[in-house]
Amino acid sequence: MDYNKIFSDRTKKLSIDIINELSELPYSDKVSVIRKQIFKSSSSSASNYRAMCRARSNNEKYAKICIVVEEADETLFWLEVIEAVNMMKNLELLELFKKEAIEILNVTSAYKKKLGEDLKK
Repeated sequence: MDYNKIFSDRTKKLSIDIINELSELPYSDKVSVIRKQIFKSSSSSASNYRAMCRARSNNEKYAKICIVVEEADETLFWLEVIEAVNMMKNLELLELFKKEAIEILNVTSAYKKKLGEDLKK
């Protein structure tokens, strides 16, 4: 089983799902600022995970996974903000987004820790 492919697809899917869902919201200052930030963090998490899979060295792989973890955590932050300001009407979908963001964050954090330990050896 190719876990890198699975997580590359999962991070990309979450980003696309967020973009598709929030693109439909009417413009307001609140929506504009939050939407821009979560679009950037979720797509950065996905693109950096993909880049990590193609890293040329373990040091480069570690540097990329550090970015993935940071951006995944930021995506979760913005999902929490979206919930707090009642920006999404579909709360069930919001919970699915949060659950997926947490899983991605947990898995990539564990992988980051393992890579960091391997680099110290």
